[in-house]
Amino acid sequence: MKENKSCENCLTEADIDRIAEKAAERALEKVYAEVGKNVSKKLMWIMGVVSISLIVWLSSFGGLTKL
Repeated sequence: MKENKSCENCLTEADIDRIAEKAAERALEKVYAEVGKNVSKKLMWIMGVVSISLIVWLSSFGGLTKL
């Protein structure tokens, strides 16, 4: 393809690099947010299992009274 030398809206290498950097930063932000959500979900699940296990363990020998 023939290159147009009189292009008014052409991007320079610096423009392309700046756009690529911004895109990479935004992609990383999305990845970190998704990882954070997954870690939070797993921690909440583990806390729930531990809580229920503690309640069952305490109630098994009368350590937990009825409300």
